[in-house]
Amino acid sequence: MARTLARTTTTAAVGALSALALAACSAIDAPTDAPEAEGDGSVVLVTHDSFALPDELIAEFEADSGLTLETRAPGDGGALVNQLILTKDAPLGDVVYGIDTSFATRAIDEGVLEPYTSPAAGEDVARYAVDEAGHLTAIDVGDVCINVDHEWFAEAGIPEPVTLDDLTDPAYRDLLVVTNPATSSPGLAFVLATIGAFGEDGWVDYWADLRDNGVKVASGWSDAYYVDFSGPSSEGDRPLVLSYASSPPFEVPEGADEAPTGALLDTCFRQVEYAGVLADAANPEGARAVIDWLLSPEVQAAIPESMYVYPVDSSVELPEQWARFAPLAPEPFEVDQRAITENRDEWIQTWTDTVIG
Repeated sequence: MARTLARTTTTAAVGALSALALAACSAIDAPTDAPEAEGDGSVVLVTHDSFALPDELIAEFEADSGLTLETRAPGDGGALVNQLILTKDAPLGDVVYGIDTSFATRAIDEGVLEPYTSPAAGEDVARYAVDEAGHLTAIDVGDVCINVDHEWFAEAGIPEPVTLDDLTDPAYRDLLVVTNPATSSPGLAFVLATIGAFGEDGWVDYWADLRDNGVKVASGWSDAYYVDFSGPSSEGDRPLVLSYASSPPFEVPEGADEAPTGALLDTCFRQVEYAGVLADAANPEGARAVIDWLLSPEVQAAIPESMYVYPVDSSVELPEQWARFAPLAPEPFEVDQRAITENRDEWIQTWTDTVIG
């Protein structure tokens, strides 16, 4: 998933631009060349470079568990899985967080994970299970959606689009900016949304229509959102941008009753981020403790404002701004995770041939 407002780099997330973007801003990131943890006194969490949780929560975990939490961040979500595969005979750590929907089955197939079902996992976690063995545990979710600049459309006197089909209407020519799926996690998620919506027989034609209607392609989320988008915190002239359902709250001025931007909830693809115990971990007990902790009410409640994604636990009370301005899509588009693993590279190449040429 930048991170939901910030997962800007290749498959996968979510840069670090103010409170919206978290890339490389984890307060507890450890160097990737840190020495291996020894014994039961420490546990090593391998994660992407947008991981962040409050220091006080980490201190509480360490006090309660008697463990010292170390983190290693080898890159974004795609790089994370690649590094786990390359190092599976000598694991980088004990537990991983940040494997997302696009790479989940690949990580399982490559044998880098050991099954574990946390006692803290409830129905919400089970809903996003990748397999029956429990190789991965859902921790958070995020909807990648087209965002709209309400103020731009109001001033232009043009009705806002609602659906994916609307975006190909000539009324919206040269108004949309998306990100490249070869270099951007949300870019790939949006391609998957179109595959889920139009099927393998129709998604390429849809992108040809978007191309002909003047869609602009940025390399990453930050460029699309802050350079090309016309929203209040941006500098561009395109009132439609690929971002997240959680983006609008960050555009709301203090004390305002309305958000100047919104997410088109009929255009969304849901990304899920998972944690798992690494096979041959030096401290598997500690790894399981970390997963239990990530599912704890305290961590789940901190996830929205720390990592700008939604907690997997639907009973967690969201921040007021999120509850008002960042609803999840009621029916996001879906693509089978096995199909993603088998076709991801081919789909990206087809998209490139169609849109970039």
